[in-house]
Amino acid sequence: MALLIKNAKIVNADKIHSQARDILIEKGVIVQIAASIDAGDVKTIDAKDKLVMPGLIDLHVHLREPGREDKETIETGSRAAAKGGFTTIMCMPNTTPVIDSAMIVDSVIREANRVGLVNVIPVGAISRGQKGEELVDVFELKASGCHALSDDGKTVFNSKLLYLALQYAKMADILLIEHCQDPHLSGGGVMNEGFNSTLLGLKPDPGISETAIVARDIEIAHYLNTKIHFAHISLKRSVELIRQAKKQGIAVTAETCPQYFSLTDDAVKSFDTNTKVNPPLRSKEDVEAIKKAFKDGAIDCITTDHAPHTPEDKEAGFDTAPFGMIGLETAVGLVITELVDSEIITWPQMVEKMSKRPAEIIGLKTKGEIKEGMDADITIIDPEKEWEVRREDFVSKSKNSPFIGKKLKGCVDATIYGGKVVFQGK
Repeated sequence: MALLIKNAKIVNADKIHSQARDILIEKGVIVQIAASIDAGDVKTIDAKDKLVMPGLIDLHVHLREPGREDKETIETGSRAAAKGGFTTIMCMPNTTPVIDSAMIVDSVIREANRVGLVNVIPVGAISRGQKGEELVDVFELKASGCHALSDDGKTVFNSKLLYLALQYAKMADILLIEHCQDPHLSGGGVMNEGFNSTLLGLKPDPGISETAIVARDIEIAHYLNTKIHFAHISLKRSVELIRQAKKQGIAVTAETCPQYFSLTDDAVKSFDTNTKVNPPLRSKEDVEAIKKAFKDGAIDCITTDHAPHTPEDKEAGFDTAPFGMIGLETAVGLVITELVDSEIITWPQMVEKMSKRPAEIIGLKTKGEIKEGMDADITIIDPEKEWEVRREDFVSKSKNSPFIGKKLKGCVDATIYGGKVVFQGK
């Protein structure tokens, strides 16, 4: 079935096209881009006054299935992704059971294909059961459909195991994603170490718990001449280490999330457990360093670390409530409000951080750009629409967001995956 997008102001990572174009899609592929296309009697979307971007790609999402379908399912998470403008998402392996075998990978892919709303790519574990003891069969997980491996939620604390994992990942040509947190240094902390943790009497997590692992992993990757990707970077010092590693030609890439450029640890003063995330919300100085890192490329991409939890889980005390917030449906609004509108990044840089670079990092050669011959994964943005984050508007099964009540500018007008409209706003 064909689809025609009229009056598209196309935004790719290299530029915003000054003249509106029509985009013709057939069989899930962009087949023609021209000033005016007459395709006859086909489904048409008028994108006048909108921005048309390659479909957004999120390398870091928790869908909770299998095992915690009360928090999220592949179906509800896919709906949230589509509403948020994402056409490809990578789901982390800390499920029950852990995604550490081809059989579990296959079950996730089959369910995602049944739902058919977005491209769901499972991330396999690095260690069996994420116990940090035994390496998974890297080649088996690659062959089954994983584009990356991670023990997310936990650091691969055993340096020898990480050394072996990086060697096998290089041979298999698969990405390793590291959650950077030394468990002994973090010591069960629940918020950033600093004035606010002392004021609130909450157990602190010092920043060195992140930077110690970042530094170690850079050294191992350098020694082995292999690549590594750092998840949810939150600190000024981490950014400095990554920036220097890149200058030295070490193959490191890094992501951060909207909470780390939109909130500081002042937000924890509310004792709202939705502000309890891992790594924790940091200082104003760290937030400013993260923003600067977008400009010089030290941070490669923006992910959500979408981490759904039930109200019952989050209604516990701050010390015992689980870490995490949802993020798929608020990411675009936060990026536009906090970064684009504030002239921290441009529209093309938004595409670079949320589509082009993620596609490059995991090797999706037909995604990340609006161009003839590329996959018809497209996100249409209304850049001027103002809206308020409301609990009742979330389609995610969980509603644990600290941004409820926040007014944002810019939202997703439509999401197209494989040439099919999977979300269209009112």
